[in-house]
Amino acid sequence: MEEEKFYHAIEVDHDRCLGCTRCMTKCPTKAIRIRDGKAQIRRDWCVDCGECLKTCPTLAVYVEEDDFRKIFDYPCRVALLPTVFTGQFSKYTTEQEIVGAIRELGFTHVFPVEYSTDMVCREMLRRMESAEEKPVISSFCPAIVRLIQIRFPMLVDNILPVKPPVNASATYYHRVLENRGIPVEDIGIFYISPCAAKIAALKGEEGYTSAIRGVINLDTFYNKVYHVLKNRPKDHVPDCELPPSLTKKEMRWSQTGGESKHFPGRSLAIDGIHNVIDFLERMETTDEVRNVDFLELRACNKSCAGGVLTVANRFLTAERMMKRSQNRDKIPMIYAAEDMDALAWLKQHIAMPPVQPKTKLIYKGTREEVLEKMEQVRNLMRSLPGIDCGACGSPNCRTLAEDIVRNEARINDCILIRNTNKEKEYEHEGK
Repeated sequence: MEEEKFYHAIEVDHDRCLGCTRCMTKCPTKAIRIRDGKAQIRRDWCVDCGECLKTCPTLAVYVEEDDFRKIFDYPCRVALLPTVFTGQFSKYTTEQEIVGAIRELGFTHVFPVEYSTDMVCREMLRRMESAEEKPVISSFCPAIVRLIQIRFPMLVDNILPVKPPVNASATYYHRVLENRGIPVEDIGIFYISPCAAKIAALKGEEGYTSAIRGVINLDTFYNKVYHVLKNRPKDHVPDCELPPSLTKKEMRWSQTGGESKHFPGRSLAIDGIHNVIDFLERMETTDEVRNVDFLELRACNKSCAGGVLTVANRFLTAERMMKRSQNRDKIPMIYAAEDMDALAWLKQHIAMPPVQPKTKLIYKGTREEVLEKMEQVRNLMRSLPGIDCGACGSPNCRTLAEDIVRNEARINDCILIRNTNKEKEYEHEGK
C-alpha cells in the first residue's frame, strides 16, 4: 500500500512568485525547487516549518486557514487559546479585555491550551523512566517530529508518544462539555495557531488524535481582536467569565527551556530548525553529544513566541509571557476540577501512537538501482562547477545532480554549463 502523504498547510501563490530562490536556499530539508520560474514544494519532504514564508519578499508563500465563519456552524464555540496569543499584547491590555473581545467575535467559551501541561509532563516523565532509547525527545513541536521522520528516521523511537498540550487540552475540554450535556455535534473547538506545522499536524492526524474542529491563524485572529479592542470606548469594562488560570510552569511551557527544566538528568533546549539540524547531525556522526537524557527541540527561534504566524516581536512576546506568568506558583487547576470523569478520560487518551519514519527517499528502486543512481550522481558532480549558486533552480550542485538522475532536471539547467556549451557551439560555427 502506498505510504500516507503528509498534510501541508503551506502553499505557494504562483501569481506572486518571482522565482527569486530565497525560499529554496532557506529550506532546511531542500524541499523547494524553482521550475519554470516559480517555486515548487516537494510535498513529501516539506515539514511546514515556515522558513520559506519568513524569507519570501513578495508574500507568495502563505499558510492556508479555515474560514472564520465556520465557527458559527456550532452552537458551542470554543477558542483554544495559547499563552503566546496574550503575549502579542502589551501589559496594558488585560486578560479580561482580550477574553471579552474574543467573546464579542462570537466565541461562547475560551479555554487555555496549556491547561493540561502538568499532566502531559507527568506522563512524559513516567515514560522517560522506562525509555530504552536516550535521549528522549519531546513531541511538542510537530515540525521537529516531521523533521525527524524525514531526515533522522533512526531517532523516531526516541520521541515520547505523549500528546502535546494542544491535543490533550482539546481532548479534556471536549469531554467536559459533553458531560455538561452539550451534544457532540454542537461542540466546535478551534485552535488559534502560531505556526503552520501545528495546522498541518492537527488536520493531518499524523499520530495527533484531536477533538479540534478547525484552526484559525494567529495573525488573522489577532487582527480581529485588535480591531474590537481599538474600537471600544475607553471606559468600557468587559463583563465576562475568565478561563481557568494557569501556573507559571504552564504559562512558560511553550517557551524555550519551558520543558527541559522539568526533566531529570542532562536536558537540553534547542530552538531554530537549522540549529536543531546541526545538533542532530552532530549527534548522529560524532561523539561530541553524549549522556543527554532529554531534548526539547523547537523549529522556531524563541519557540512559539517566534512562530511564523505571530505578529509581535518574538523577544518582546517572550518577555511579556514571562512577566504575565510571575507570581503564579500554585497547584494546577486541572487536579482541582469538578469533572473527574474528564480527568480520567484524558489519562486514558493522553498517549499518541508511536511516531513512524517517513524517510526522505532520494531515489526509488531496488538496492542495485539505487547504488547505480548514486554512482551517476558522483559522475555528474565531476562536471558541475560546485559553487552552489542555485541559479539552476535546485538548492545546490549536488541536489541538481540528484534531480537530473531522477529525470526532474537537465544538465543544461546549470547556467555555467549552458553558457560553456553555447560558447563551444559558436566556436564550432565559426570554424
